[in-house]
Amino acid sequence: MNHGVDGRKFGRNTPHRAAMFRNMANSLITDEQIVTTVQKAKEVKRLVDRLITLGKKGNDASKRLAFGRTRSGPVVTKLFAELSKRYGTRAGGYTRVIKLSDRRWGDAAEMAVLELVDKGPLLRKRKLPKAEAAPQALDGTESAATETTASAPMDPFSRFRKMLGVKKAKN
Repeated sequence: MNHGVDGRKFGRNTPHRAAMFRNMANSLITDEQIVTTVQKAKEVKRLVDRLITLGKKGNDASKRLAFGRTRSGPVVTKLFAELSKRYGTRAGGYTRVIKLSDRRWGDAAEMAVLELVDKGPLLRKRKLPKAEAAPQALDGTESAATETTASAPMDPFSRFRKMLGVKKAKN
């Protein structure tokens, strides 16, 4: 029987699970949005809501408790400085779980976005790595190479054409 047992196990032992939740909560507080599985999002939501409630109290004992649960100084300062002001009048429900239609590639797990409620819009665009970012000239203008690549449409099958040795047909 499963009486009085609260929370999901996730196939991890207790310290591993606590460390995972701590890292996810710290990431959510600093970045204000994370993408994870639906089940993990629901568990971390409980933890973050309680941390924000501690931040709203604002006393030294709450700061010690918050630091003990997060083990991160910048997270505690953001909780007690920025988030306590933002959620000062809200009575609860500081986070939301938005289910995504895409499933994870490896195990087809349901994915979700866990975000703070009064955050801006979702960041849906993929960020380019530093190496792929467009190079800028010293005078602040774009180079000619970036103008030609930006105007040409992207061919999604170019990689396969290179492998098979097939040239693209001209229209």
